[in-house]
Amino acid sequence: MADTVLYEVSDGLATVTLNRPDAMNAMNTEAKVALRDALEAAGADPAVRAVLLTATGRAFCVGQDLKEHVQSLTGEDAMRTVREHYNPIVRAITGMAKPVVAGVNGVAAGAGFGFALAADYRVVADTASFNTSFAGVALSADSGISWTLPRLIGPGRAADLMLFPRSLSAREAYDLGLVGKLVPAAELAAEAERTARALAAGPTLAYASIKEAMAYGAGHSLAQTLEKEDELQTRAGASEDHRIAVEAFLAKEKPRYVGR
Repeated sequence: MADTVLYEVSDGLATVTLNRPDAMNAMNTEAKVALRDALEAAGADPAVRAVLLTATGRAFCVGQDLKEHVQSLTGEDAMRTVREHYNPIVRAITGMAKPVVAGVNGVAAGAGFGFALAADYRVVADTASFNTSFAGVALSADSGISWTLPRLIGPGRAADLMLFPRSLSAREAYDLGLVGKLVPAAELAAEAERTARALAAGPTLAYASIKEAMAYGAGHSLAQTLEKEDELQTRAGASEDHRIAVEAFLAKEKPRYVGR
C-alpha cells in the first residue's frame, strides 16, 4: 500500500489510516487508489472481522485534492474519478460483510464526509466538523452522500446542508443523529479503536446480516423487508455464533464468537 494510506491488521481488526496530514488528507489519485485497495483487501480478508477508518493530523479528510483536480479540468473525462475511485471506495465500505467504524478526528468535508457517513458507526472528536462542500465548488454530490445523508437526517435537513454548505460542529452533528459517540479529542484514537475492537470480538455474522437488512430495507417495501429479515434471521439462527451466544447466556458466561 502507498504511504498515503496506512494499513494494519491486528487481532481481527483492520485499521485503515488516511495519511496525508500536511494536505488535511485531501484525496489525490495516489491516496484514492490506496484507500480503495486497502478497503477491498479488508473486505476480502477472512482474518479481518471489523474495520477502523481513521486519519492522521488535524483533519479526517477534506475531500478531493483540488490542486491536483484543477489540472484535469481540460481533459475529456475530468470526473472519471467518481466511478474509478469514489464509488468503489463507498461500495467497499458499505458492501463488506463486516462492521466499519469511522474515527473522525477532525474536519470531514466533501468526499470525506461521504466516507464517514458510509461507515456503520462514527466515533467523533468534539473538535471535528462536517461540511458537504460540493455546491461550494459548483459540483453535485458524490461518495454516496446523496443517499446516506437524507436517510440519516431526513430530506429537508439534508437539502439544507447540501444547498447551503457550511461547517457543522461535532455537537451539531451529534444532535442531528450523525454521530454514534462524541468524545474529547484527546480520547478519540483510543475510543475509536476500543469501539472497533469490541465489534471485531462480537458476532460478526450477525453484524453482517444486520448491515444487509438495513441496506435492503432502505430501498424496499415493508413486505419485502420482512421476507429479507426472515431469510437473514434463518441464516443467523443456524450459525455457530448463535449457538455459542445462547449457551453462554444460559451458563451466565461471556460468549466467545468465531464469526460463523
